[in-house]
Amino acid sequence: MSKTPAAPVRSKRAGAQLTPDAIIEASLRIAARGSADAFTIRRLGEELGADPTAIYRHFRDKDELLLSVFDRSLGEVLASIPPGLDWKDRLRALAAGSLAVALKYPAVAGAMTSRTTRRANEFHVVELILGAVTEAGLSGAEAVVHYRMFGDSVLAFVGQRAEYLLLEPDAQASDDAAWTVEYRRVDAREFPHITALGAELAAVTHDQIFHTRVEALISAVELRAEQLRDA
Repeated sequence: MSKTPAAPVRSKRAGAQLTPDAIIEASLRIAARGSADAFTIRRLGEELGADPTAIYRHFRDKDELLLSVFDRSLGEVLASIPPGLDWKDRLRALAAGSLAVALKYPAVAGAMTSRTTRRANEFHVVELILGAVTEAGLSGAEAVVHYRMFGDSVLAFVGQRAEYLLLEPDAQASDDAAWTVEYRRVDAREFPHITALGAELAAVTHDQIFHTRVEALISAVELRAEQLRDA
């Protein structure tokens, strides 16, 4: 028997109603402010002006809320992808959109890199990547392996960037300075490659690393498809 949707719950704000969409949007607003506590029930109650326990009328627990919020953020990623792109540009657009949304909602991206939402937008993302690698010339297990390779690699990078944004400013500054301070002071005899490339290590940007990673992943799909055609 299907579960009857919970009726909207009136919040403490006059005229406001608490709904699943309102709760998800509140979580994203908190996450967009760079807050690491976007998914605490107390913090959500404050944001909504509602009794925090009323949230459980719409979500079984905090994990269900978290999965729903993440899937909503995936919807933003999908909306950023223009229609009519070839398979390579679809993957590039998906990667760029994933990074942009992760930087917009770092608490969401940082929490969800190893999770599976099992919801509509995630299904659309999986369908997009599988369609791209199939268009490239892969099928069967090869298509699945390369879908996972691409998706997991992009998630790992954007999750890493998101977690960095959640660090305290002092910790961020220390990590950034390491390339121009500690790494420039290592013993040249023990670490000759670090010493030789010290300036380059300090100068490389996150955008360069991300672009290179995405292009390498696309090249791996293309190369494997060529190998299978030649075989």
